[in-house]
Formats: sequence, C-alpha cells, structure tokens
Amino acid sequence: MQQASPDRPAAPDDPSGLAPVSAVPVAYGAYVFDLDGTLYLGDELLPGVEALMAALAAAGRRRVFVTNNPTRSREHYAQKLQALGVRAAPEEIVTSATLTAAWLREHQADAVCLVLGEPPLVEALTAAGLRVSEDPAEVTLVVTSFDRTFDYARLRAAFDALWRRPQTRFVATHPDAYCPLPGGRGEPDAAAVTAAVEACTGRRVEHVVGKPEPTALRTALSLVGVDVTDAIMVGDRLGTDIAMGVAAGTATALVLTGDSTLADVQAAPPSSRPTYLLDRIDALAAALETT
Repeated sequence: MQQASPDRPAAPDDPSGLAPVSAVPVAYGAYVFDLDGTLYLGDELLPGVEALMAALAAAGRRRVFVTNNPTRSREHYAQKLQALGVRAAPEEIVTSATLTAAWLREHQADAVCLVLGEPPLVEALTAAGLRVSEDPAEVTLVVTSFDRTFDYARLRAAFDALWRRPQTRFVATHPDAYCPLPGGRGEPDAAAVTAAVEACTGRRVEHVVGKPEPTALRTALSLVGVDVTDAIMVGDRLGTDIAMGVAAGTATALVLTGDSTLADVQAAPPSSRPTYLLDRIDALAAALETT
C-alpha cells in the first residue's frame, strides 16, 4: 500500500490481498480523473459518476480530467462530458497532446517536429509555438503518438529523420499499447507506432510525456493550485493512472470498471497497488458528504 501523508490515514490492509472498499474515508482537495474506463465507457457514463460529481461540487473540491488520448481536443472532451451529464470546461482537461506541447516548449522549444499523430496533436504543438514539418531533411525531433493515419510513407519519413540524422531527437506522447473500446475490444495505440519506428531505426524513444510520467500529474494539479499531498489520482489502469499517482506522491484509487482487474492488483507488488480499490467510483463521495 502507499504511505499516507502525516495528516491522512492509509487505507486498511487486507490480509488476503486487497479488496474493494465501499466508502473512502478521506476527502481530498483535488480529484484527478482518468476518462475512458473511469468516468465512461464509449458513450455511456459509468455508475456512480453523476453522484460523485454532485458531491464534489457541493463540497467545493477541485477536479482535473487527464487522458493519454491525443486524438481529440480539450474542447471535444469537455463537450463529451457535458453531453453525458458532467459539467466540465476545457480548462479542466489535460491530454497527452497538451502535455507534450508543454514539455517540448520547455525542453525543445527550437525543435522542428515530425509528428506521427493526428491533427489535434499537431494543433497543440503549433499553438505552443513549435514548428512542424514533413521534410525529414529539416526535422530535428520525431514525435510518435496514437495515429490512425499511420502508413509506410510516414514510417519512412521518421526513418529518414532518425537513421540519416543521428542528432535527431525522439519522443512519444504516451506509452499505451492499446486504446480500450466498449465490449472489451481495443485498437492499437501510441506504443505500436513508437515500436515500429524503434524497430526500423534501432533507436529507442528518449522520453515519454504522458501517464505514467509523474510530471503529467504535477502539471494537471498546477491547473488547480493543489499540492500532490492533498490530491488523489483516480483511474482504471495500474500501469498508467496508478503508477503515475504513486510516482508523483498522491493518494490513488483504482476503479474496477475498465482495464485493470482485481487479480491484477493482487498480483502487483505492494508498492504498486492503489491506496483504494473501488467497485464503484461514488465510494469517493462518502467523505465529501460529511465535510
């Protein structure tokens, strides 16, 4: 289990492994939510989300929504949440595209980027003042991402930029191998594109920006001015959502409505387990209703 901060109790240990709790006993200053698999699946809001959002609003707690999916804009996600009954503003949304733009602006502001990604990622980079090019001869940095337009020509461009110019940098927006879809289906995600580039160039990606990188969570919390010690990361994946929270030093809650299962949690090392394991996300509302 994670270590609790001095003024916050840890979740009780379950000697048989780790069991879901029906009520989280602690309220936090900020709640950081993954989206798909945590708040909704496809176009269906998951049970308990509406009740939790009402409790957060009534208690005046801050929230941020973080997704590794860079194929949609912040405005799109805000509109989707609103259509599902969750009031959200674009300023509350953080995607791996916006995170990548922020990271590149800080660390590679002069880069000329070849983007193996979709238009929202390109738009985020250009909005941040970064230059984007399709010409391998002038590219100084390759960005790999979730790209449903990926083809041999785009792979060849990345190959030329990295193989022929060893000084060219190589980063990825996020590490997800697949994107979950309703009904247990999925589709190849950013890791597949990154692996294709790695395979043909012999290069390894130098930096992966999105979850589980702890700076992604710190960036999200900077939007609401809340410290990691007074925040909780809520998600459905051990390897991204929970790993990010653990690395950043927040409390974490894994909801068993998406990717990771109870068996996955019980098989994980204690240091990688969430603070709380939930069958329903509204277990987080109990402490809010008493504050």
